[in-house]
Amino acid sequence: MKTTRLILAGSFLGAGKTTLLWEAARRLMEQGLNVGLITNDQAPELVDSALLTLNNLQVAEVSGSCFCCNFNGFTDSIQQIRKDVSADVIIAEPVGSCADLSATILQPLKHYWNRDLLVAPLTVLADPTRLQSILAGENADLHPDAAYIYRKQLEESDIILISKTDLLTDSQLEELKQQTAAYYPSATIRTISVTRGTSVDEWLEEVCTRNDAGKRIVDMDYDIYANGEAVLGWLNGTLHLKGENTDWDIFTRQLLTHLSARFDNENYPVGHVKIISENGKQYIVGNITGNRDTLSLRGSAGESEEIRLIVNARVETSPENLDKIVRETIDELVENKYTPEVIAWRYLQPGRPQPTHRFTEVVA
Repeated sequence: MKTTRLILAGSFLGAGKTTLLWEAARRLMEQGLNVGLITNDQAPELVDSALLTLNNLQVAEVSGSCFCCNFNGFTDSIQQIRKDVSADVIIAEPVGSCADLSATILQPLKHYWNRDLLVAPLTVLADPTRLQSILAGENADLHPDAAYIYRKQLEESDIILISKTDLLTDSQLEELKQQTAAYYPSATIRTISVTRGTSVDEWLEEVCTRNDAGKRIVDMDYDIYANGEAVLGWLNGTLHLKGENTDWDIFTRQLLTHLSARFDNENYPVGHVKIISENGKQYIVGNITGNRDTLSLRGSAGESEEIRLIVNARVETSPENLDKIVRETIDELVENKYTPEVIAWRYLQPGRPQPTHRFTEVVA
């Protein structure tokens, strides 16, 4: 079997990983390459997996734990995609709250899988708003232990990819690049706007040719790391709604707006809330990555009498309270208009990270 290029693109919640993965895969396939993707979460029923599958991409999902704590599950997915599509390139998206990837994923891959994989430099996407706060010594409206995870992600990265650059002026972006380079001198600093399509090819060229993955291993306090994940409630749910004819774009916006208002009013910091409404092959995806001002939507699900709705929420409150808020908000919009059917529903608090491997030295 041929050697496969593996690109690992991580970030804290809400930096735009999935949007980049879809665009990167599309561009690579236009070059005639066979591409597969691997998504990851603490629970199944991912918006990301649904979105990528709707765009006719080969997707494997590692759920129930992060890549590092289920390394064998991750490598099984790699092997399956290599077999199914004879993959030239696999792009993998770790859990947004996962860190210590160099020690627990990149070094083991370089050690055990060097004949099968060419491992690209570790890319960490950075939302400019959160990045500016972190560089200023603040916590980006996150719990201090969650902000610790974000800092460690940046510290261990080979490439820091500042995303959503369409939100900044040229002068603001240049200043942010210089500040980031000064704070993280060992990383290559790149910028990207998937919305505008700028610098995607430049990033792809870099990760498809460089082989210096995992150049450093960070010191990681696993007590802080564990608490940084545990302060977030996690919810993944899938519903089928059937009833009166509805404009699902309006419905999805209302649902996100109402959820955002609840979280803002009750002062629960949002890591990420993501929703996809599927109407056959039509869909709309919505995101909140902080307060209500961060709400964004793309696509269109059109009108129909039924919809498949997937909700993924990561919010700084207990899982039970998160479940209560999401259910109440959906019930308010559903009222007597639709008959809801729960296909899957799970809320949880991540357990302490227990990586399969943790290397203490960089593998050449």
